[in-house]
Amino acid sequence: MGTSITFKRPDGKEAHGYLANAARGNAPGVVVIQEWWGLSDQIKGLCDRFAVAGFDALAPDLYKGKVVPYHDTDAAGKEMNSLDFIDATTQTVRGAVQYLSRNGAKVGLTGFCLGGAVTIIGAARVPELAAGVVFYGIPPEQAAKPADIKIPLQAHFANKDDWCTPQLVDGFEKAMKAAGKSLELFRYDAEHAFVNEQRMAVHDREAAELAWGRATEFFKKHLG
Repeated sequence: MGTSITFKRPDGKEAHGYLANAARGNAPGVVVIQEWWGLSDQIKGLCDRFAVAGFDALAPDLYKGKVVPYHDTDAAGKEMNSLDFIDATTQTVRGAVQYLSRNGAKVGLTGFCLGGAVTIIGAARVPELAAGVVFYGIPPEQAAKPADIKIPLQAHFANKDDWCTPQLVDGFEKAMKAAGKSLELFRYDAEHAFVNEQRMAVHDREAAELAWGRATEFFKKHLG
């Protein structure tokens, strides 16, 4: 359904991504950020779903063509740890936001796992954004403090998550409240990465559909 595109970062360098356009011409935009596996078919499929839901969706390729197979967590960890999160967010992700907003459209940001952390960094550091939806990812405080977040956020977390743990989520929720920031937070009795239907060991259809409905409603409310 979608297509591979090239777009410009603010620093003028080229970046690549997967774009799926809504049927209507003046659709709002959603930038979709990958998990630590890379720009997988599953993430492209979510862009296609956003397009069906009425959004132009662009997933920037933060690993520059590298996609790690699902069984290889060591390789995925290596790729994620070698990613410059601040450059990826303030340049590649911001370039994707600017690409979708070029005709005056409002743009939101969403991401999963690694992409959830990037979404929170973007909420603090990408001025063109109108809203964000976080899926089971929180960055370290030095990358983005809750006090610095400039847009309404919705967040989805799993209670059986040993990476983005319930304790981490509690801390994030408290810090957002203390900073007086807009946060809708949902918890699911599911595993980390429960939205990823290509990973049967962790996929939870009921939780995934509930989260999807909440995310698309939130974006319709804030992006038009």
